[in-house]
Amino acid sequence: MINKKLEKIRKKLDNLDNHFLSLIKKRTLLVNQVLLTKKFKNQIIDNKRIKKILLNIELKSKKRNIDVKITRHIWKAMIRAYIKYEFRNFKK
Repeated sequence: MINKKLEKIRKKLDNLDNHFLSLIKKRTLLVNQVLLTKKFKNQIIDNKRIKKILLNIELKSKKRNIDVKITRHIWKAMIRAYIKYEFRNFKK
């Protein structure tokens, strides 16, 4: 038996995922620009910047009534992924 309500919600989630992919593409292009400005591999990880980003996400999540644990986990994973990406693509 097909649950129509569930299918409708899943379709909305699929559409949202497509938007996320577009945003990830845009973010990756910006990360590439940042990477071009870095002269040394030790510039890739900026712990001060990471702490600032996570604090901002926490504050914005609270303001928007979003579970902070979810957003913090997502951003930490994204930061780790982009750090790995930068190490793979560093060319100096």
